[in-house]
Amino acid sequence: MSVPEHILIVDDDAEIRQLLSTYLEEAGFRTSIAADGREMRRRLDDQLIDLVVLDLMLPGEDGLSLCRDLRVRSNIPVIMLTARGTLVDRIVGLEMGADDYLGKPFDPRELLARIKVVLRRTNAFPQRARMDDVRYLAFAGWQLDTSNRQLRSPQGLVISLGSSDFRLLRLLLQHPNRPLSRDFLLNHVFDRERTPYDRSIDVCISRLRQHFNDDARQGGALIRTVRNEGYMLSVDKVVSE
Repeated sequence: MSVPEHILIVDDDAEIRQLLSTYLEEAGFRTSIAADGREMRRRLDDQLIDLVVLDLMLPGEDGLSLCRDLRVRSNIPVIMLTARGTLVDRIVGLEMGADDYLGKPFDPRELLARIKVVLRRTNAFPQRARMDDVRYLAFAGWQLDTSNRQLRSPQGLVISLGSSDFRLLRLLLQHPNRPLSRDFLLNHVFDRERTPYDRSIDVCISRLRQHFNDDARQGGALIRTVRNEGYMLSVDKVVSE
């Protein structure tokens, strides 16, 4: 039998923690709970966690800071919960590396559905990498380690990528020198359709450009903005190693 995936719920509201824990365990997951950042880090150090459900408003260190710190040291997917639910909060959450967000109050069934989507796409890429027997993708002096989800610069600097950034870069590498629309990217990276104000892909592109030291104002050197078409990875070739 396969081991149930392990969800860490980080929320300062004890009632919400217990409600979500019970609901997710009835849905077949294992769960752990934490009331703040200190407990979250202790759970992450002690246990193998597959996904973190992280509240934005926490005592002491807030969810955005915790998400940013988590993204620096791991690739564990994060779903952010926010009581404010404004567009700015959602964009900032994505910029910190969150894989998805959900406004409070919410229906636990929607959270469950989002958890399944994030885990499904997170698990799909390592499986695909094994099927293709490709560990490294080299391009323009850079190298992507598809097993560890790490990007190595021409100078040897190693950058750990968040799950959504990794999926986006790998997708661009699979279609070099071909413009990919935002709708296509959003569907394949986040497994959802784009809404008029959804900037998820733009945020991921911005983070990747920062890693590449790409200047978007100059059209980008590696990741180009193609007017009315989307984004394109501009490289001479991509080599599988």
